Formats: sequence, structure tokens, C-alpha cells
Amino acid sequence: MSRFRDKQVQCHPFTIFKTSISIYQTHSSKEAVLTAERMLLMKKMLAAVLNDFNDLRLEEVPIPEPKEEGSVVVKIKSCGICATDYKAIKGIRKNVSFPFIAGHEPSGIVAAAGPGVTHFKEGDEVICQPSGYCGYCEACRVGNTHFCENAFTTGGDGPKDVWPGAFAEYMQTKQQCLFKKPATISFDAACLTEPLSGAWKGVIYTSQMQLGDDVVVIGTGSIGLMCLMVAKAAGAGHLIAIDTSEYARKHALALGATHIIDPKSEDPIQRVYEIIPRGPDLIVEAAGPIEAVKLMVALRRRGTRWNVFGITTHETFELDGGLTHFLEGHMDASFGTNPLAMSKAIRLQEIGLIDLENVISHRLPLTEIHQAIEIMAGPNRNKVVINP
Repeated sequence: MSRFRDKQVQCHPFTIFKTSISIYQTHSSKEAVLTAERMLLMKKMLAAVLNDFNDLRLEEVPIPEPKEEGSVVVKIKSCGICATDYKAIKGIRKNVSFPFIAGHEPSGIVAAAGPGVTHFKEGDEVICQPSGYCGYCEACRVGNTHFCENAFTTGGDGPKDVWPGAFAEYMQTKQQCLFKKPATISFDAACLTEPLSGAWKGVIYTSQMQLGDDVVVIGTGSIGLMCLMVAKAAGAGHLIAIDTSEYARKHALALGATHIIDPKSEDPIQRVYEIIPRGPDLIVEAAGPIEAVKLMVALRRRGTRWNVFGITTHETFELDGGLTHFLEGHMDASFGTNPLAMSKAIRLQEIGLIDLENVISHRLPLTEIHQAIEIMAGPNRNKVVINP
């Protein structure tokens, strides 16, 4: 029996769901998909299991079986590495229970459907939303499914109920968390729909960016680049990228920034106000360090909207109460995603407004995940994608 038996997601060898063996072809790679009957013969899958902080091991674990109502098992084709995954592996964030399979940005192919699954079938190419929800609590009823009182997450953080994630060959989720992948979008690009949806939710839905707004993005790693791309697609006026990395600044300029600032070589506040004398309409902190949040606070003018997007660790910054009152700004944050944001992110890719292939710097197989984690620690990378 699996070491994950105490989780809500039970891991067991597959039973036979169909008597015939069907072979489904993918649109991109034309590789055959394992059916439930073939998976019965395998019984085990490869997964990157975090047994403790800084103790990530490649292990064989039982393939999950979709026993619960509405449950689906997805064969993972691609999964992005998020900074929160890296922080969990390295012990920077502590809200982790072991053993833990991280990875919450997957795309793949439906391998098996459990009882009550009516909207997806084996062979469907899908994009996975990591956050599951009940649909009945007050938060869900008003559309804030990412605030669900009964939420679960696959390989992520936030809810207490954490299911094994997608740094594995297979992952179990619920059909409510799946979206059909358009044939025109690659699996690698599709797996980044979840972070793009967070960028859309933060920049457009929460912070209400308007056509012509002057926008500053602090931190242009992969998520900052997505915020920048969303702002560009939405018609930003001045679009200023601030980052200490020459690599990040170069990519920000290539993907739509009108100006780039190196805060190590020039005063970022002075430079922003040289470019935008009236000050920014919107500032997005997408870097993570507390210093980036403090810079965002210092950049405000009257009426500025500012989004605490990148920092996820428990650190503090100060606000001048009187100044904040008289500036009459608007502070927001963006955590997680929801079906609306996921749908918008898929649409942005489908119509060609945003191409997420442009933010992928590295692709590695699951067997090289340790190398991928080391790449995450370096400055010269954008999005790192794992292909199990």
C-alpha cells in the first residue's frame, strides 16, 4: 500500500476500466497514450517525492486510481516549476507535509475517468487547474472558488488538503479542475496556463488595469514576464520592467517592456518618475523579496493601484498611515486561480495574444529534476518545464 494512503487521494494499482485496448494519438507528438488496461500491467510510476526539506528523491510509487466520484487520472506531459515548488523543496516555505509530490502547473492526457465523470474521456488533452473546490460554500457561490472552505490543491499550497502533484508520470484530480487543451497550444505552453491565469487575475481582474495605464512590473522572472505580457496585451502605455538581472531585463524588453531599469546601477524611483512624471497607474510586485515590496510602496503616487503578487513568505513592510490615507491608492494581491481566470488565460493563448513558449528557457525530463531545481536557483533562466 502506498505511503500516501493517509491523503484524500488514495494511490493503488489500476483496475481494468475497459476490456479493449485503445491507442490515442496526441496532436503534438503523436505518441501513444497508455490506457487503463496497459497501466494495470505497470502498477507503478516514477515520481519526485520530497521526503524532507532538501531531500527530493526519484521513487517508484503506485499509480493513483480514480475511485471517487468525479475523479480523473491524468498522464502528465508537461509541468512547470513554480517558485513556490522551489521554496518547498529548499525549505524556504514551511507549510509542507511529508512525503510530498510537488508540481501544480500540469498539462496532459486523461488516462482514466472515475465514476460520475461526464465531461471528459480517456485520450482528452487537458490543462489542469491545481485548486479544487466544493461549489457550495459561500465563497464558491459568489465565484471565489480559490477561497473555497473545502478546497484541495494538487501539488500546491494554500489549502490544508494537499493531493500529490504533477512531478510524476500520473496525477489524480477532479473533472472540475480540467479544461480542454486547444490543439494549437503545445503541452509545454499549456502547462503554464495556471501562472498566466494568476497574472491575468492580478493585473486585469483584481487591479483593474485600463487601456493606456502606465504600468511598472518589479521582477521579471517568469511570472513577472507573464504580468508584463498581459499588461502589453491589454494596452499599457509606458510599461517599465525593474530587475537586478540583465537576463531578465533583456527578456522583458523583448516581450514588450518600453523601458528597463537596473536598480543596482541607478535609482529606480528617480528613473521611474523621469519616464512617468505623473507616476505609475499600476505597480505589480512580481519578484518575491521583501525589498521589492518596499520599492513598490515607495513608488506610489496618488491613486496608484499596487499589487502584492510575488511575495509568498511571511515578511513585513511598513506603511505611513497618514500618507497612505492621503494617497488614496488601492492595494491588491493575487493568490491562486479560478475557472474564470483559467478560461481567460486559455483564450489569450488560443487567439495568439500571448505565446507562453516565449517564457520557457529550459525543458528537462523528470529523471533530471534535480538539475532543474539547481537551474531554478540560478539567475539565467525563465520558466523551467518538466516533461515526465
